[in-house]
Amino acid sequence: MTAQSQATFSQGMIAVVEDDPGIRGLVKSLLEREGFTVTAFESSRGLDEHVLARLDCLILDLMLPGEDGLDICRRLRVEMPRLPILIVTAKDDPIDRIIGLEIGADDYLAKPFNKRELLARLRSIIRRTRDIEAAGSKESGDTYRFDGWVLRVGSRELSDPRGEPVILTTSEFDLLHALVLHPRRVLSRDLLIDWTRGGSANPFDRVIDVQMSRLRRKLGDHPRESAMIRTVRGDGYLFAPNVIRS
Repeated sequence: MTAQSQATFSQGMIAVVEDDPGIRGLVKSLLEREGFTVTAFESSRGLDEHVLARLDCLILDLMLPGEDGLDICRRLRVEMPRLPILIVTAKDDPIDRIIGLEIGADDYLAKPFNKRELLARLRSIIRRTRDIEAAGSKESGDTYRFDGWVLRVGSRELSDPRGEPVILTTSEFDLLHALVLHPRRVLSRDLLIDWTRGGSANPFDRVIDVQMSRLRRKLGDHPRESAMIRTVRGDGYLFAPNVIRS
């Protein structure tokens, strides 16, 4: 892609929050060469509502001075629940990555990371988000009802049996949408990764498992009972309710 074409077409608006100036500069340069419009910050300062509202994805380092990445992610999930977030961490402990996913990150990447993997995961997040928006404009009438719950694809709204709204992140919506489209069928982890993440995730990581756990909590599905989303050991997951599409 030439500099002129980059100027006239952007693959997406990205913000990078990374306190290491070398890594921050490398990531910014890499993404700009690939056609993205990038703003970079060394901390959460500057990440105001105006910047966040324009983003296609936020790349967020966990270890930051002042407000760390986990605190930023937790805060943004309340303020902007549908903002796609890719967390990056140098910590070896997988617990930190799991915590990041638990509080709402869409994906994670460990340092040092491969440039191609960064681009693949970033493009996958953006593609999924745009696919949902496109589907919403084309399928505004699609509604799925199960056990008193109502999922409206067009508006990306989920209502509980009392009619109260339940906010889903992009990844949670992807996952629930895949489940309601294939009720009472065992879906393998690999298949869910392919459908919801474009195959960009390592099949041995725990992204799908953590996000499934998060989705269960929002559906009020107790993990030991799992009346709604059942774990089929060695095979995957099964969405048990009868689903009515209208």
